[in-house]
Amino acid sequence: MKKEIVLVGAGIMSATLAVFFKELMPNCKITIIERLDKPAQESSNAWNNAGTGHSGFCELNYCVEQPNGTVDIKKATKVTEQFEVSKQFWSYLVTNNKIQNPQDFIHATPHISFVWGDENVAYLTKRFEAMQQNPLYQNIKFSTDTNELASWMPLVMKNRNPEIPVAATKMEIGCDVNFGALTQKMMDYLAALENVSIKYNHEVKDIQKENNLWKIEIEDLQNEDTSIKTADFVFIGAGGASLLLLEKSDIKEGEGYAGFPVSGQWLKCKNPSVIEKHAAKVYGKATVGAPPMSVPHLDTRIIDGKKELLFGPFAGFSTKFLKNGSYLDLIKSLEFENIIPLLSAGWHNLALTKYLVKQVMQSDEERIEALREYYPDANPEDWELLEAGQRVQVIKKDEEQGGVLEFGTEVITNSKGNLAALLGASPGASTTVAIMIDVLQKCFPDAMQSSIWQDKIKEMIPSFGQKLAENPELLAQVRTKTQQVLELE
Repeated sequence: MKKEIVLVGAGIMSATLAVFFKELMPNCKITIIERLDKPAQESSNAWNNAGTGHSGFCELNYCVEQPNGTVDIKKATKVTEQFEVSKQFWSYLVTNNKIQNPQDFIHATPHISFVWGDENVAYLTKRFEAMQQNPLYQNIKFSTDTNELASWMPLVMKNRNPEIPVAATKMEIGCDVNFGALTQKMMDYLAALENVSIKYNHEVKDIQKENNLWKIEIEDLQNEDTSIKTADFVFIGAGGASLLLLEKSDIKEGEGYAGFPVSGQWLKCKNPSVIEKHAAKVYGKATVGAPPMSVPHLDTRIIDGKKELLFGPFAGFSTKFLKNGSYLDLIKSLEFENIIPLLSAGWHNLALTKYLVKQVMQSDEERIEALREYYPDANPEDWELLEAGQRVQVIKKDEEQGGVLEFGTEVITNSKGNLAALLGASPGASTTVAIMIDVLQKCFPDAMQSSIWQDKIKEMIPSFGQKLAENPELLAQVRTKTQQVLELE
């Protein structure tokens, strides 16, 4: 059993995996390496991600209209199942007093999908009909009535052109999640445990194989000292920087992977009276060619106990792989094995390139015009532009196309199962628990089949090994429990 563990990055991914390890292997030794001075300052930070609690309720890009006119909701149901797993895990932590005060990181916030125009209304109607048949969405509401929609989202409906048809769906049990606050709570819990060391202001410079172990070169950024740490198992959960560290590890399974960085910006409301009038997450349809994390939304957030209102995100391009990274990151990531996949993916995604160029060139007036599609009365003086997080989309080899651009998350492990790296972006943080279970299954297959691990995981996640969509009774039990424990009622 791997007992000396190093986790790179102090975000929601590493925090979650570390908690799993201490629950399943209480005597293991864990070292978490973070280059910044505290946890969750990159993708997990509340201002750097959507914080939607991506649960498949409102993200229209998860439901693709097929050539025959039907709407495929498979990706939405997968994400919904995964978010239910996350809520069960968080409920376990709260119930067992490992973290406290769930209202610090999660709040009930309705999830609304909103569209306009005949074609989009027809699409949303078909999506609603498909979802309504699935137990996961049994309480979904659909409306084209402007008065009802005004009660759901008054800012969105006020002074809207009455001649353009509109429609929306609503899920009351949606959530807003501050993953930065959740990560901090988990890190505080971990820091108090035996055999857990969290090293802030430290950066991994190199990862090299040595027999069945890994030698990790670590620099103390405050005094510039360098040390070597030996580990049985390494998890690279360093956000966009994971690609660079994966390349340093030289595992065969990581060959040919490249990254395409996408930056983001928000419009943040400064007017408290406007903020108070909106109480939902309203998602629309993505622009053609837009990456998934750029789906526009008028978004109620609770950050550090304060209600906020954001619109965006607006996409951009930067050669950095982290918000606090280097402009040389993209160049440093280039290798002989990933040049062709990178160029091929770029050629096959010209619409994305065109979209990003257009976004980068946007003026303040154009951003306000985009906002007014969701909030017709928006006053430019009420809004300011903020930098959001940095994402790196996965590009990998493809026999037919040379290289393909992936918009999800991907776990890469070596044949020995003693190194795992997480690449990609959306839906990211919301599905962390399911992703970390995937890491455990790939890297600890024998232990995952043992009754000890199976029983412990089922204690943490009662639905483990089952599909809630196929078991309405269990779904009802799980949702009732998590709603109560996480104080979402």
